Amino acid sequence: MENLLTRWGRELDTTLPLNDYPRPQMKRNSFINLNGEWNYTISDKAKKFAGFQGKIIVPFSPESVLSGVGKTLRPDEVLYYQKLFTFRRTGHRVLLHFGAVDYACTVTLNGAAVGEHKGGYLPFTFDVTAAILEGENDLRVTVTDPSETGTQARGKQTFKRGGIWYTPQSGIWQTVWLEEVCEDYVKDIRLTPDIDAGTLTVELVYSDRVPAKAGAMVLDKGDIKAVCEITDGRGVIKMKDFELWSPEHPYLYDLKIAAGDDMIESYFAMRKFSVGPDENGTMRILLNNKPYFMNGLLDQGYWSDGMYTAPSDEAMVYDIQTMKDLGFNTLRKHIKIEPLRWYYHCDRLGMIVWQDMINGGGRYNFMAIGTLPFLSMLFRNKHAGRVSDGEKHRKFYGREDEEANRVFYEESAEMIDLLYNVPSLALWTPMNEGWGQFDSVKAYEFYKKKDPTRLVDHASGWVDHGAGDVNSFHIYFTPFAFPKYDKNDNRPIALTEYGGYSMKVPGHVFNPDKTFGYRIYKTKEALDAALCKLLGERVKKAMTDKGLSAAIYTEVSDVEDELNGLLTYDREVVKVTPETVRAANDKLKL
Repeated sequence: MENLLTRWGRELDTTLPLNDYPRPQMKRNSFINLNGEWNYTISDKAKKFAGFQGKIIVPFSPESVLSGVGKTLRPDEVLYYQKLFTFRRTGHRVLLHFGAVDYACTVTLNGAAVGEHKGGYLPFTFDVTAAILEGENDLRVTVTDPSETGTQARGKQTFKRGGIWYTPQSGIWQTVWLEEVCEDYVKDIRLTPDIDAGTLTVELVYSDRVPAKAGAMVLDKGDIKAVCEITDGRGVIKMKDFELWSPEHPYLYDLKIAAGDDMIESYFAMRKFSVGPDENGTMRILLNNKPYFMNGLLDQGYWSDGMYTAPSDEAMVYDIQTMKDLGFNTLRKHIKIEPLRWYYHCDRLGMIVWQDMINGGGRYNFMAIGTLPFLSMLFRNKHAGRVSDGEKHRKFYGREDEEANRVFYEESAEMIDLLYNVPSLALWTPMNEGWGQFDSVKAYEFYKKKDPTRLVDHASGWVDHGAGDVNSFHIYFTPFAFPKYDKNDNRPIALTEYGGYSMKVPGHVFNPDKTFGYRIYKTKEALDAALCKLLGERVKKAMTDKGLSAAIYTEVSDVEDELNGLLTYDREVVKVTPETVRAANDKLKL
């Protein structure tokens, strides 16, 4: 396999990579980045730790090129990390943050156990006030990862990579950082805009005691626009003459929160996602109470040199801005939760986000995940929808482990809490196709209760149970057809995957011997023509004739053998003519 470096990877500062504040919507002055060179070793679980083998660049997984390691962590192995750093205390409490570690880890600081965590996609924090020392410190992280041999959320990772399934990755893959806070601090904030009432509700979660005084201030380009007091952790700000957020006008307001001695900088937007009828009575997805066609792409967030980890902040911006320049307004973040800076860039650049939950469960049945999804038009009927989600079908979908099913809901709640404040996030997808699908209606109700401000696609592209806010289809090989669940089904129609047109660009492929795609083209001109026909004729006709309300093309970039990206895996080549694709997309508006 080729070691493809991106332009950002070639310029990587290995002493302190990804040195951008990792939590833009809850920012304090304190930020000590622990990324960079760490000691590491990978050894058999049965053997005692015998010292470190070499250096690894954090936050890149050992399987990635940019880590400097290039080794795969197996289920019977342990990955040991060590970071030696100097610290000078200036605050009351010290928090140690991990953006994400795949999968299970234990953490010690100066020999003292400070915490452990399971789950490969969500951030976690330990209070290390009692363990951290003035001067030199010794931080150690021990990681294990069952990958596909477990039932945990794991996405597309597999030891038998190929096609739409990719090389497994493990260990620390997001920023590790320290933060100093006051004795009683704000642990979390929750921001809920309401454009109909003209308000922003601010809710605070405190670490310990509720401060005597707390308040929030809205700033508009530096000028004070509105203020409110926060009582018992809640305040409502009245917004007058506010600007609405949209991809065409991504207007953000700054927010400052003071709670006792704690000071936080944040931002928000005034916007609303909902469903409702258009002027002809056709149910549509609405943005700010008006029909809006969400024209997007599947975005898997893989990088040729960093795998799950983008080589830089600029690299993340490049993907988002390039897709916007091509005329798209939506990205479906597919089977991955990104660092918070990615969502911040979508907010400020004006890119709507659909967010997938990570699939898990036991070993998958190829019929469930590889065959039936592509023949879904033959199976999307009431009978299939009602029987395929029951207890007796959990084995078919790899969902027999009740503990793993419980963790699915637990981690779903954590994901919703993590991303609740993201203005650009419009829709949740709890489950994709047959990848560990279970309790789809229950999952929809869980997500909707947890976050009533957004849409939910209860089962993207596969067995429909008549629930959810959209009727969701994946169609790659057949004409566009959108059957209803029953005569009372009035959900907006969403084509949540389609396209997958492939073109190999020699010198910019991960595996020169493989080409995976749903339709293969040899030249840029042929790909241009096919894509513009797909957008300008088939999608446009479905919008006008069949009420199509959203479409998600596969995909942003190539990933390993999968060559159906509009960008090559190393992001060096845009495979299509930007002006041509932009012109086709400009016609896809309601």
